[in-house]
Amino acid sequence: MSKEVVVYTSNTCPHCVTAKEYFNEKGISFTERNVQQDPAARKELMQKGIMAVPVIQIDGEMVVGFDKGKIESLL
Repeated sequence: MSKEVVVYTSNTCPHCVTAKEYFNEKGISFTERNVQQDPAARKELMQKGIMAVPVIQIDGEMVVGFDKGKIESLL
């Protein structure tokens, strides 16, 4: 069963690129929400008190930063 994965990114974030490459290499589909281009995505993170990217949401669980171990445990 596949999990719902959302990756919150920005244009200038090298860790966001790493996160997207990781999911692409693993063949895991994800939805990208760029906080610089999507004011609603930025507002969602701010309401959760998160001011950094990448933020990876896997079936509702939030991972702030590219924490490979935590991501793999949630997948």
